[in-house]
Amino acid sequence: MKVKIVSSKLVKPLYEGNPPPTTPDCIPLSVFDKVTYDQHVAIIYAYRPPTPSNATIELGLRKALAVYREWAGRLGTDTNGGDPVILLKDDGVRFVEASVDRALDEKVTSTPSASMLSLHPSLEGVVELVQVQITRFSCGSMVVGFTAHHLVADGHATSNFLVAWGQASRGAEMTPLPFHDRTIFNSQNPPKLDFHEHRGVEYISKNFKKVYPLIDNSVEDIVTIKVHFTTEFLSKLKEKASSMNGAHKPFSTFESLVAHLWRAITKARGLNENETTQVKISVDGRARLNPKVPNEYFGNLVLWAFARCKVNELLQEPLSHATKLLHEAVINVNDDYFKSFIDFANHKVKEEELIPNAVADTKESILWPNLEVDSWLRFPFYDLDFGSGSPYIFMPSFSPTEGMIFLLPSFTTHGSIDVFVPLFRQNLDIFKQICYSLH
Repeated sequence: MKVKIVSSKLVKPLYEGNPPPTTPDCIPLSVFDKVTYDQHVAIIYAYRPPTPSNATIELGLRKALAVYREWAGRLGTDTNGGDPVILLKDDGVRFVEASVDRALDEKVTSTPSASMLSLHPSLEGVVELVQVQITRFSCGSMVVGFTAHHLVADGHATSNFLVAWGQASRGAEMTPLPFHDRTIFNSQNPPKLDFHEHRGVEYISKNFKKVYPLIDNSVEDIVTIKVHFTTEFLSKLKEKASSMNGAHKPFSTFESLVAHLWRAITKARGLNENETTQVKISVDGRARLNPKVPNEYFGNLVLWAFARCKVNELLQEPLSHATKLLHEAVINVNDDYFKSFIDFANHKVKEEELIPNAVADTKESILWPNLEVDSWLRFPFYDLDFGSGSPYIFMPSFSPTEGMIFLLPSFTTHGSIDVFVPLFRQNLDIFKQICYSLH
C-alpha cells in the first residue's frame, strides 16, 4: 500500500469570541502524568463513504483545540525547579493529508500490521502532542490516524477529546466540557508514607537494571492476531468464572475474560510450571478517589493492579481461581491506595531519586512470562462522528509488544469483544486451539 502525502502543516486552536488568558503560561504535570508512559500512542479509525471534507474535519479540530488547549502546547520544564510542564504556547498539532490510489483493503484494518504505520505520522522524535493523518482511498473510504502523547492525557480523557472533535466538526456544542485542574492531587495531612509499597511498583531506582527473560525468540517473531468473543461465549465464560462465588456478586465480564486469556496464553507459551506469571491492569482513579474526580477530568488518573500466580497453580486450579486473583488485585487499588501513591510521589520520589517504572516498560518489546492488559471497553471511541456516522473500524496501530493485550468493543455485535493478542509465532497454534475452550 503506497500512501502519498499531499500536505503536512500545523493546525492551531480557533478561539471563537475571546482569546484565552495569557496566564498561566504553563500547566505542571500531576503525579499521575509523571508516572505514566512517556510516548505517543497511535490509533486508527476507518469510515465508509460518504465522508466529510478534510476542511470540515480540520475546522472541527481547531475548535476542539480551543477547549482542550493542552494538546496544542508543548512539553517543557518550569523556570523554578525544572519540573515537567505543558507549555500553553498554541504552537498547534500536526495535520497531514494523504491519499492512496486504490480501494481500501479491509484486511489492512482487520489486524494490526506494519502496513498500518503509513496511516499515521511517525511516533519518533515528535514535538507536537497530537498528530492527525487523514488518508483518502479511491473507493471513497477514509482512514483517520491519530497519535497523542500519553503524558498529557490517559485513554479516558483522550476519548472525551475525540468525541468533542466530532461534535465540533458537526457544528454541535462540545459537551461535556473538560475539567482542567491538575493541582487537585494534594498530599494527606500528615502524609501516610508506609501505608502501601510503591517502590518497585510505580517507581524504581534510577540505577535499577531490569532482568529480561532468557528466550530464543526475537521481536521479529511476534505476530498479532485478533480474537472475537461473542456475547454468548462471554456469558458462558462469566458464569463459569463466577461458579464458586455462592451468594457473592458474580465477577465482571472483563475479569472473567482476562482470567481466561491469562490461562490460555500461559499454556500456549509453555511456561515452566514453577515460574511466576503476572497480569498488569490499568485502574482508573476517577471513580475510586473519594471525593470522586469528575469524569471530565483532563489528564492522567491511572494506576496499575498486579495479579500474580505460579504457572502450575494458574493452570491446575479452575478459571474461578484466576478470576478471583484478578478481582482482588483490582479492588485493592482503591481510594486508600491512590491517596498513598499521591503522598509517596510528592514526598519520596525526588528525595530517593526514583524514576517511573513505566519508563523502563516502554523499552520492552517482550513481556514474557507476564501480560499487560489495556481495556478500551468503556471508552466512547466509536462516538467519533465527523458528520457522516460512526467509524466501522477502530483499533490500536501496529505496536508489536509480546504479551500486550488490547480489549475493544466489537463493531459487529453489541456486547461482543475483540481482543488483539501479540504472541510469538510458535505459540499461536496452541493459543488458537484453546482460546475458545471453556474446559
